[in-house]
Amino acid sequence: MMLRFFLIVLLSLPAQAETVTATRTIRAHAIIADTDVALSTMAVPNGYQRLVDVVGQEARVVLYPGRPILVDDIGPPALVTRNQIVQVHFRGNGLEIVTEGRALERGAIGDLLRIMNLSSRATLFGQVQDDGTILVRQ
Repeated sequence: MMLRFFLIVLLSLPAQAETVTATRTIRAHAIIADTDVALSTMAVPNGYQRLVDVVGQEARVVLYPGRPILVDDIGPPALVTRNQIVQVHFRGNGLEIVTEGRALERGAIGDLLRIMNLSSRATLFGQVQDDGTILVRQ
């Protein structure tokens, strides 16, 4: 009888959720290392529950110690920085043109960036590829 009571009490207790928090101040655009984060026993709806999901990502905003790391606070590391000269690939209708451009924004793989074609001075939008080039499609 006592065992049943003990099991009922254990099952009725709420489960403790863990959330990833910063252990030190992490500046924006810094890569998060495993020593920068820890698990804390608090429940945050938009927070990360696993350290693996956070380590290696780039902070988009300043992260303060003891505060939970939210989904919008981090992202993949940027491959292209603002004002960087990048190789631009134009593809459309079976034609490919390769030229140089200047990135007008920072971006990671898959981000859509504004770039300026250096030869024509035209502003274009292109997607960052995994090798750091920008792909413009029509």
